[in-house]
Amino acid sequence: MDLDRGQDILNTAPDAREGVRRLPPLFTERMEALLGEEWPSLEAALTSGARGRGLRVNTLKAPADCLEGKPGLSKVPWTRDGYYYEEDLQPGRSLLHEAGLYYIQEPSAMAVAAFSGVCPGERVLDLCAAPGGKTTALAAAMEGRGLLVSNEIHPARARILSQNVERMGIRNCLVTNETPDSLLARFTGFFDRVIVDAPCSGEGMFRKEDQALTEWSPENVRLCADRQRQILSAAAGMVRPGGSLVYSTCTFAPEEDEGQILAFLHDHPDFSLKDLPALLGDRMEALGLSAGRPSFADPGGEDPLSETLAGALRLWPHRLRGEGHFLAVLTREGRPLPARKRSRARGIGGEDEKLWKDFEGAFLRTVLPGTKIRFGDNLYLLPEDLDLAGLKVLRPGLHLGTFKKKRFEPAHALALSLRPGEAVLVRDLSASSPEAAAYFRGEALEGSGEKGWILVCLDGISAGWGKAGGSMIKNHLPRGLRKP
Repeated sequence: MDLDRGQDILNTAPDAREGVRRLPPLFTERMEALLGEEWPSLEAALTSGARGRGLRVNTLKAPADCLEGKPGLSKVPWTRDGYYYEEDLQPGRSLLHEAGLYYIQEPSAMAVAAFSGVCPGERVLDLCAAPGGKTTALAAAMEGRGLLVSNEIHPARARILSQNVERMGIRNCLVTNETPDSLLARFTGFFDRVIVDAPCSGEGMFRKEDQALTEWSPENVRLCADRQRQILSAAAGMVRPGGSLVYSTCTFAPEEDEGQILAFLHDHPDFSLKDLPALLGDRMEALGLSAGRPSFADPGGEDPLSETLAGALRLWPHRLRGEGHFLAVLTREGRPLPARKRSRARGIGGEDEKLWKDFEGAFLRTVLPGTKIRFGDNLYLLPEDLDLAGLKVLRPGLHLGTFKKKRFEPAHALALSLRPGEAVLVRDLSASSPEAAAYFRGEALEGSGEKGWILVCLDGISAGWGKAGGSMIKNHLPRGLRKP
């Protein structure tokens, strides 16, 4: 599998190229007081250029080790599917990226899904999900089983989230555009795990993102902390007894990290902080991970709950190859409540069901379980039989296709969700071949006698549909995804 090389224009900030980066004086003053002799090391890391560019293999489409040994790539140690890539690689320009083989993600951010404990078959909510890095990692951990609800409050960012869910071929994900309180009203005590990658002041991204530097202020830190507390309160109500709440930020600010968790534990005595460093044991030092700092939230050590804050994880950019991150896993006490009776979605029947069955029988080697529902002319596969009335839903599950004048046309999302063995007709192209480039330009491919819907793949990774008609395969890649 080939990745492009060249100057990395995607991830190098202008200041990093110039070699100059100035930190806010009040931030410097605070962190120097907190870290003491350790501060110069962090300061040197934050004023250097960004390092640790990463990508994560989509294990819904390929094995986690499929890129191992490739030039310019090396493993991220705290996750099984993450890789660092060298500066002269441009993985975002590869056709394999368009086909959903991997997601470009900052390496430290990969730790959230890696330590979340998410398992196949669970009900999971990613509450602040855009642009989709953690959602797509959670989906991979779920292996297509269970229910994943990915929510983003900002409509434009929610659309980007939905596009990434489609590109990565995720079958069991709903994408919603709701406030946390609106979801709480519908899903009280419903989820096994709720992930809150909270909007924050972004101090951990200072050497990577210019905007984090220019927008930083003590006032913004306080505003972020207040917003996080409101989000966490709603999130806690959606965790079932016995379930867990995963909280993360990309900041160093105590008000948003240890201080936020300490306040949460006082507000929610039915939650306790999981001791991640204790679980990792000797691996902590090898991975470059650090424990939470109780003194950041309780300098005098007067609060009996503060000592538990050492159970959180911190990722410091001067100690590992990645940016700054904070992570805490909180477990809710109690036994799961009996399942409440819920209204159900109405599945398809009649002519709609016949058209789908005809397509499924002719062109798929797999049966897709779940409730199939019609929205307008579009057919979707719901991962769980839920009534979605009243919710702002961008993607109610996997888009299977569209009904058009007594025929069914499969969706691009369905193609991306399939592995080659799940389709009857397959055309596998080398990702570096002229044919692959032609397909992504929207051109037809040469046929070899097949007739009907054919899954076009790149090195065994599904990329889209073609319609075979004997000597020619008509291109059905959506126009918005075609490349000049």
